[in-house]
Amino acid sequence: MLRNSHYCKHIISFSLLVILSNNVYADQLANFSSDGCSQFPDGTLTQTDLWCECCISHDLAYWQGGSQKQKQQADKTLRDCVLQKTNNKLFANIMYYGVTVGGLPVFPTWYRWGYGWRYGRGFQSLNLYEQQLVEIRLQHYHLSTPFLACEFDYPPRIYLQKQWKKLIAN
Repeated sequence: MLRNSHYCKHIISFSLLVILSNNVYADQLANFSSDGCSQFPDGTLTQTDLWCECCISHDLAYWQGGSQKQKQQADKTLRDCVLQKTNNKLFANIMYYGVTVGGLPVFPTWYRWGYGWRYGRGFQSLNLYEQQLVEIRLQHYHLSTPFLACEFDYPPRIYLQKQWKKLIAN
């Protein structure tokens, strides 16, 4: 009986540790958000969201962060996706080099690598608890976002549309 009691205490202690650890991480990971292709158009004048899906997928990787190798893979995946959508290697490479440098975690921007976590995390692989938290936040995002990821208006998009209309009108 004493042995079972000792075993139960360890299980309860471990369970409490897991719960408390998850609460610490929960305060550190913001809900997923995306503005499409940050600081860059989501598409052309005629196809305004042509490569936006590429950027949303890229934002998912950037939001959760991880190792430097994971960032390199996310940037290459963005380049390949944009190339597939546009068939323009130069354009895809411009985007690739822009995010390779501009998305470094050292910059205190909303589009840096690991932007879902507090600034200063850098290149750090996610542990098991953080991976679980990412999954929970993504489920919440998908349940609370009833439209396609690229069907949104955000301030840069609205501003760019107004500027294009002014240029065309003149």
